[in-house]
Amino acid sequence: MSEPNDLERLKALDERLAKLKKANQPGPKVQQQGHEMANVAWRMVTELVAGLLIGFGIGYGLDVLFGTMPLFLVLFILLGLAAGIRVMMRSAAEVQRQSQEAATAARNEGD
Repeated sequence: MSEPNDLERLKALDERLAKLKKANQPGPKVQQQGHEMANVAWRMVTELVAGLLIGFGIGYGLDVLFGTMPLFLVLFILLGLAAGIRVMMRSAAEVQRQSQEAATAARNEGD
């Protein structure tokens, strides 16, 4: 028959397999992550468009004020684009950092 040591090893293996199966099952957390990523994507788009619109407004206002129609408009649209891209990159870095922290925490829980 089986020795007690073998039974303990089989129980430990069964527990590890159950943990792995539970970890690999997609659940509401995966769906929630999809919604969070969609929210982050919309936030990035909004930040880019806001930068462009603010640059357009400032440039157009200065052009009307000084009578130099395309000069400040083009300049501030480009500055608004650069600012929007910079904010988008910062948001992406923040999301990546949070993802890495979550992965590290999940890895630590599994040990």
